[in-house]
Amino acid sequence: MSPYSSMPSAIRVNGSYVRVLIDWLDRYQLSAPSLRAAVQRYGPGDPVPLAQWRELLQRAEAVHPGDGRGLEIGACISTERVGVLGYLVAASDNVGQALHAYQRFEALFYGIQMARISIRGSTAELGWPLAGRNSPGLLTDETAISALVSYMRQLAPSAPGPVEVAFSSPAPAQPQVYEAFFGCRVIFAAPYVRVRFPAAYLDIPLQTANPSLRALLDRQSLALSSALPGGQFFALQVQQVILRLLPAARAALADVADEMAMSTRTLQRRLREEGQSFQGLLDRTRQELAQTYLTDVSLSLVEITMLLGFAEQSSFNRAFRQWFDLSPAKWRRNQRATMPPSTASA
Repeated sequence: MSPYSSMPSAIRVNGSYVRVLIDWLDRYQLSAPSLRAAVQRYGPGDPVPLAQWRELLQRAEAVHPGDGRGLEIGACISTERVGVLGYLVAASDNVGQALHAYQRFEALFYGIQMARISIRGSTAELGWPLAGRNSPGLLTDETAISALVSYMRQLAPSAPGPVEVAFSSPAPAQPQVYEAFFGCRVIFAAPYVRVRFPAAYLDIPLQTANPSLRALLDRQSLALSSALPGGQFFALQVQQVILRLLPAARAALADVADEMAMSTRTLQRRLREEGQSFQGLLDRTRQELAQTYLTDVSLSLVEITMLLGFAEQSSFNRAFRQWFDLSPAKWRRNQRATMPPSTASA
């Protein structure tokens, strides 16, 4: 759900997101069998290069021509179409945390991280200055920004709308379509794509009820249940904090102690009283989660890396080899080889 630059070849979207085109066709009762077939060729976890995504959007616009078609397509967004990125954004306490989660996990969705959040006085901005004017076109960018704004509207219905949206493409024939959709001033031929909104917007709490998110957290809880022996109540509390902080890469000793409003020395002492160490607990928690996530074929290794709080996939690979003496990919292949055929191919 961000603008794209035509420069980095690594930029792509995933197959789940591409299926928002099917949702759009259904919503507007459009047949377009060839476009539907082209979209359905991609599985939910398949990477779709930017050029192919742009071509699909152009084919959609040809089915139903007119300015603002990307706005309609992006407005069909749902957590199911965003995947793990959407789950993590939806799990945030407030809009500010959600936007920071989006910034951190943008690479899960696009293969590269470009978003920047800044606050200037009473205005906050989510922008993509690194892309600058290297845009693949207004249709692609408007779909992305529409999806972002529409998803945030779903998570925080009471939040005010943006105060300004800017695109780096030239103005279309009917710019009023864009102003009507976003409910604010829309600028074209800007230096870079951006969305501005009141800074107070960041403090608005999210009240997200999401079955997919609950399922993800349920899998985490099941994994953690086997990581500790019974009766270690403080260690269990620490583990729950670790679980919450891992996706944000904030599960260091100082982060957890701060979250639990105690000193690092006190936290370590109380863990020792239960025969635990912080690093040992962190490692075992990651081990259990890693095995659980790897059995889920919908999660890529990059997604698992970030869910476990590792900065890079190479760091996750090294840790996993230390734990199990083989790579995560090999462990996953071994597990799939022992699964019933219907499960392994799910």
